[in-house]
Amino acid sequence: LALSFPEVLEGSHMGHADFRVGKRIFATLGYPDDRFAVVMLSPADQDLVVRDHPQSFAPVKGAWGASGSTTVILGKARVRATTAALEAAWRRRAPKKAVAEFEQRRARG
Repeated sequence: LALSFPEVLEGSHMGHADFRVGKRIFATLGYPDDRFAVVMLSPADQDLVVRDHPQSFAPVKGAWGASGSTTVILGKARVRATTAALEAAWRRRAPKKAVAEFEQRRARG
């Protein structure tokens, strides 16, 4: 799902697969283990996704969670909610030009 957004590259950080746009990580897989992923949301987006999908999403413990880093429980996460969270994280980290091109493509259908 993360690779479906423009200009995303898969990399690795501290032994975990990550997804980057504009050299900035917006999601990781396998943290703290293979049952989980993390998306880097804004605190406001985190509040929404955790409130609407508490069985699938939770703030990361500590300061990272307070700044929006959000755990995804992969076995319980639904595709639509996970895609929405990934898009929010991607938009937060993507260059403005990439976001504008994404929106233009989406508007064209």
